[in-house]
Amino acid sequence: MRALCWNGVNDLAVQTVPDPVLVNPRDVIVQVTLTSTCGSDLHFIGGYLPGALPGDVIGHEFTGRVVEVGPEVSRVRVGDRVVVPSFIACGNCWYCERELFSLCDTTNPHAAAQQPLLGYPTGGIYGYTQPFGGYAGSHAEFIRVPFGDVNCFPVPDGVDDASAVFVSDAVPTGYTGADLCDITPGDTVAVFGAGAVGLMAAASARLMGAERVIVVDRLPERLELARTRVGAETLDYSEVDSVQEFLRETTGGRGPDAVIEAVGMEGHGTGAQQVVDKAKQALRLETDRATPLREAILAVRKAGTVAVLGVYGLTDSFPTGIVLNKGLTVRAAQQHGQRYVPKLLQHLESGDLETSFLATHPMPLEDAVRGYEMFKDKTDGCLRAVFSPAPANS
Repeated sequence: MRALCWNGVNDLAVQTVPDPVLVNPRDVIVQVTLTSTCGSDLHFIGGYLPGALPGDVIGHEFTGRVVEVGPEVSRVRVGDRVVVPSFIACGNCWYCERELFSLCDTTNPHAAAQQPLLGYPTGGIYGYTQPFGGYAGSHAEFIRVPFGDVNCFPVPDGVDDASAVFVSDAVPTGYTGADLCDITPGDTVAVFGAGAVGLMAAASARLMGAERVIVVDRLPERLELARTRVGAETLDYSEVDSVQEFLRETTGGRGPDAVIEAVGMEGHGTGAQQVVDKAKQALRLETDRATPLREAILAVRKAGTVAVLGVYGLTDSFPTGIVLNKGLTVRAAQQHGQRYVPKLLQHLESGDLETSFLATHPMPLEDAVRGYEMFKDKTDGCLRAVFSPAPANS
């Protein structure tokens, strides 16, 4: 089959690789119909996260059709149109039983590679370096899904693939961030980052009852989407002297009740700290340009909540004293998609949530290298490049 492979830092190629096969009796093989780029992919493509090996098939956000099932699969059937969360869950371990699916104790066969850094391993992820399990990714014609009954969710007939694909990762990640904020009616929530995850965090905050949602970014086309497709207020941080002061003034001097950070380790910003971070990151002296995270901690009101969705490594100059003295709650998680996907599909089917506008650049899988270049450089207003490895009706 054809697949997009990582062959070195900033070296991607579409090439022929072996078809996946059933390995365990609870496995499912899915023919991928759509698969999307994700900002977290850029971190290991650019060499900021270690552990990718030449030839690794990448990608973790996808929808498709089931073409083969293992003998112990009972809920999923051949022919089902499904969406699959990016983190792989077993459904039976201590964490899965508590719906903390991205922390699954079972699905990372390379746990020893993570443990020195994290202390405890996470669950496995499709196409996201060897320390996260070494699973082949979704930028391919076919993909093996372990624990198919736990990880495959039927897509309703009224939801098309272009909408469903983002329920694999971007939507539940954004929803996780909003859920971490414990939003109550009347709350003001600021979202740092207007990529797909940030836009879905903003939409989720509105679904959960936030009175005001303010999206902070610098790209006009993304801020326009936040206004017109999500219904949020917006702030171009490059046009103000201080994001903190602006948010304080627009909230009557108090600040947002919660801030969702949806940018991650390659964030942009202004000021001296951004220059220092950029230089240190380029020299591999630190992993993170964490300006948005620091700004979020500064901007949120006293006793407020900061929900961290962006992928980070080791952050220098973390403002611990501000967290302490402001009495903040800092919460973070990779998305527990298996908890949220059924509810999110219902929101799509009812029209309460819109996602298809995230797919700004659909293209064949054979053009995936170009798609990632556009996505990384944000050229032509690229929010997400979405690849079609197989005919949608196959």
